[in-house]
Amino acid sequence: MRAVLLATTLLAASPAAAQDRLFADVFQDHAVLQRGKPIPVWGQAAAGAPVTVTLGETSTETRADGEGRWHVSLTPPATGGPYALSARVADRTETLSDILIGDVWLCSGQSNMEFGLRQVTNADTEVAASADPQLRLLHVARNSLPSPTDRLPANSVWKAASPESTPHFSAACYFMGRHLRQTQQVPIGLISSSWGGSIIEDWLSADSLLKAGDYRESLDILAAYERSPEEAQRLWNTSVDRWWRAADPSLKTRPDWTEAAFDDSAWPSVKPEGAWEAVPDMATFDGTALYRTAVTLTAAQARGAARLELGPIDDVDVVFVNGRRVGGAQGWDTPRVYTLEPGVLRPGRNVIAVGVLDTGGGGGMWGPADKKLITAADGSVISLAAPWRLKPSATLADLPPPPRAPWIGGSGTTTLYNGMIAPFGDYGLTGFAWYQGESNVGDPVGYSRLLPGLMADWRRAFDAPEAPFLVVQLANYGPASAVAQPSGWAGLREVQRRTVEADPRAGLAVAIDIGDRYDIHPTNKQEVGRRLALEARRLAHGDTTAARSPSPASARRDGDVVRVGFDRIGTGLITLSSAQAVGFELCATATGCRFVSGAVQGSDVVLPIGQGAAPSLVRFCWSESPVCNLYGPDGLPAVPFEIGIQ
Repeated sequence: MRAVLLATTLLAASPAAAQDRLFADVFQDHAVLQRGKPIPVWGQAAAGAPVTVTLGETSTETRADGEGRWHVSLTPPATGGPYALSARVADRTETLSDILIGDVWLCSGQSNMEFGLRQVTNADTEVAASADPQLRLLHVARNSLPSPTDRLPANSVWKAASPESTPHFSAACYFMGRHLRQTQQVPIGLISSSWGGSIIEDWLSADSLLKAGDYRESLDILAAYERSPEEAQRLWNTSVDRWWRAADPSLKTRPDWTEAAFDDSAWPSVKPEGAWEAVPDMATFDGTALYRTAVTLTAAQARGAARLELGPIDDVDVVFVNGRRVGGAQGWDTPRVYTLEPGVLRPGRNVIAVGVLDTGGGGGMWGPADKKLITAADGSVISLAAPWRLKPSATLADLPPPPRAPWIGGSGTTTLYNGMIAPFGDYGLTGFAWYQGESNVGDPVGYSRLLPGLMADWRRAFDAPEAPFLVVQLANYGPASAVAQPSGWAGLREVQRRTVEADPRAGLAVAIDIGDRYDIHPTNKQEVGRRLALEARRLAHGDTTAARSPSPASARRDGDVVRVGFDRIGTGLITLSSAQAVGFELCATATGCRFVSGAVQGSDVVLPIGQGAAPSLVRFCWSESPVCNLYGPDGLPAVPFEIGIQ
């Protein structure tokens, strides 16, 4: 129940919590309203009360409905300002000051969009130079809810850009806005609504999520959570148990691994702390693994209820004691504490078995060993810090998407849409900027339904069917590869590329050359923002001079070579640091993929076929951190891709 109470507390502290506010939360002093089209404004009053709304010199009248809601569409005044915006009901008037008319952008995603200005390269200089009274910022505080709200979370306030307001604001969003301020010379409003580590499923509305895949069970559990967190936990436990038994082949062949009699003597022995990537042969392992340990208890210790503490586990766990399931949870930083009912423990040898699923990054029972313990009914504390047995079970690539507790912010379903997007209603804006996907690289196929679903969902919610939707293609991060091989990161980049190509009102900011293979949070957000702004200029302002990344148009066999034709090349393709184009692969169904070097010929890159099976696919920049050197004349890298050969 704590999460529900916490959400209620946050809402009570929100800008609209005061009952005498007439405007919805997003309408505040220093806000930017969208120029060039009717401006939606709404709020709350007494049921049936007449409401007069004035922006500048123009007034509009309406009446609150039976539940007190009112909504008007205002004629936009001239771009600029400042203006006053007021709402009057009987003898009450609420007036907002310093309102600007300009372009509004909503920036969202996970940690690379959330990444603050104070963390970027040359942060001190950038923050010190960030003052701009015509650039307004609204940072949305984190808020995860089981159902949509019209309230913004606490401390979500419009502010002018300044060294005081920019340090914690989204750097990529800020640099995009700064570039647009310089090129468009109009007020810019930036809304940053992001959550580090979040999955895309948490950013869609329930209706759109159902259209994108089989999420009915997850949404039903979320609805149960709103009624009773305890009921939802029981439902989710059942879902997790079903997934573990059905998804992991190794569990089908040794279903007794949870029992005390199971022989784990062949399993490696490890200290129960730190990520399992430190264990030999698990340095790059993502998937499921099994932990076991045993402790000996006296009759007094085994009598009655007890408490089992395992510390934080990354990401999902299911826990058994003497073959009996005692708990399970989700969340890489959530300490696990489970109640052991009377009868679970017994005098003598007791076995604790923990199944762990890691979906990326560090995995396992990574918390301190001395925090793993049993507190017995007699008050004694039994340490579990001695070495455990650990056995990898199934790799992530061999597993179906795992169930996620749908109420957990960032890894749930719809909760971030409910708490951080829904409060904006149909607030007028120019477009959207989206930087997310790192948390979904395990399922590019699912992402191919979710990303277009999100784009359609938000355009519908904001009543902006033609709004530009800008997508940052995932930057390079992770190990470089000496051989051509599958890559979830590359697969997700391809989904991003194809989704944007299929939408004439979408733009792709290619970031394959500005990441950091050792750091998932690269600090060069200046260039990310600039590349977003280039796409914004093209789509929102019709700027045909804005540079674009070269993009594949075709791949065709021509004798003993494959010719890859490119669009958007300006004055021509170039290769950096080599006369050859590096980063290409030719793929044949029977033999897999192999690296080939190409040569630029006009708008084509020519790839020699050589010996072996006839290729059917061309790939470019296809790995976590590929080495690629093909660029356009304006310094933008060619987009990573995979296309068929004609």
